[in-house]
Amino acid sequence: MSGAGPPRAGLPSAGQAGPAEPAGAELTARIVGLLTQRQQTVAVAESLTGGLLGAAITAVPGASVVFRGGVIAYATDLKAALLGVPAALLAERGAVDPDVAGAMAAGVATTGVAGPDSAEGKPPGTVHIAVCADGGAVVQTLALSGSRDEIRRGTVGRSLRLLWSVLGEESP
Repeated sequence: MSGAGPPRAGLPSAGQAGPAEPAGAELTARIVGLLTQRQQTVAVAESLTGGLLGAAITAVPGASVVFRGGVIAYATDLKAALLGVPAALLAERGAVDPDVAGAMAAGVATTGVAGPDSAEGKPPGTVHIAVCADGGAVVQTLALSGSRDEIRRGTVGRSLRLLWSVLGEESP
């Protein structure tokens, strides 16, 4: 999952992916299998999910062949220092922004507000996810509801579905 370029509009909403879309652990296993078959790799840059996305991928046997690693950049300044997100973008829009998610993505990225309190004037459940592939970053903005844990786990699920959808658009 390499690639760079400007963020693209999000792909179809949940439930509308390229290849047939399995759920949960089965989806993650299929992602790892497809990446292995294509000899591709993936990395993650996480904020609100705090490592859950990387954990979901590495729970699959054989993931070490395709998973490069991850960065948990929870603090805004780390998004600039570790991930290269432009400081001017962070200063202008804050960390919870679709363009920030796109800038974070060197694979799959998550940023948002898990709650229970608002952050940067944005309510809990405001989430931006991105997948960077050869065509640039595909960014989706989500408005999730539920507890902090439900929002974080929902973000992981939606991120995996977006990754699956982007993989379906790529040439093998």
